[in-house]
Amino acid sequence: MTHPTTENQDKDQDQNQDQNQVHNQVNNQVKNHAPLNKSDDNASRLPLLLGSIRIIMVNTTLPANIGSAARAMLTMGLKDLVVVNPKHPIDEKSIAHAAGAQNVLANCRIVESLEEAISDCQLVFAASSRQRHIPRPVINPTEAAKIISARPITQTKVAVLFGREDRGLTNQELSMADYHIQIDANPEYPVLNVASAIQVISSFFYSHFLQQVSADYSIKTQNDYLEQNQVTLTQRQIWDMPAISQHQKSQLQTRIIELMNRLQLVESTEADKLRDLPSRLSRLLSRLQLDEKEYEIVSSIIAKIKRKL
Repeated sequence: MTHPTTENQDKDQDQNQDQNQVHNQVNNQVKNHAPLNKSDDNASRLPLLLGSIRIIMVNTTLPANIGSAARAMLTMGLKDLVVVNPKHPIDEKSIAHAAGAQNVLANCRIVESLEEAISDCQLVFAASSRQRHIPRPVINPTEAAKIISARPITQTKVAVLFGREDRGLTNQELSMADYHIQIDANPEYPVLNVASAIQVISSFFYSHFLQQVSADYSIKTQNDYLEQNQVTLTQRQIWDMPAISQHQKSQLQTRIIELMNRLQLVESTEADKLRDLPSRLSRLLSRLQLDEKEYEIVSSIIAKIKRKL
């Protein structure tokens, strides 16, 4: 089951403070982007936005849920579905629950690992209410849609992770995401199955994208745009080089850890630091949002230091 709200009430105060920081950083993302150019081809922008999104289901138990997810996706214009190591393959129940979305099922990719599923992605969200020891920024679906639409469309592949029906995503899987999405829901029963969670989040995405590209969505001035689109999140600008993929980020993280070990910056006896190091580096690299040229520079520095040791 997917649980859209947190159940850890003893952490509510800390979480509220964290969320206030997230929701108060917004304009960094939008300030660096000019209002929509009226000469943009809106008819092609919507498919580009929707086509940039990949839905990833992790270790599903019921084939019917894969079919229901495909149907939910196509209803909201999404077609890129990847399933990581399902317990049972796509079958007749999947096809029946997909209804008119059988093409989404036909093009669905089955992969062995989450790393493979997100390897070519530049931006990763995870749908989960679980709070980590080393947390990520927690946002709602509308804020996620704004982050996506502010990115360079042709340079950004977006992954949205959904966990197992009974227990969601593991801590390790959650740590691979740049942001965590939580759905506002009835606190007395904040429970959605995985296909329903996909439907809800996809609906927010479609609604925001459609509003953004519609002909009557006019923005008169830059100030008007900022007032209408306040999402306090640091966001990558349209730079001269594309952002690095998750695979490149993982490689850089591994190289940094190897270098730290060579330099004896973390002793093998410091179990807590060693356990948290990969997750902290992952979060750091997510915040930096390196482009490919910056990735090459940092990699060259690490390689040079290694040769000097």
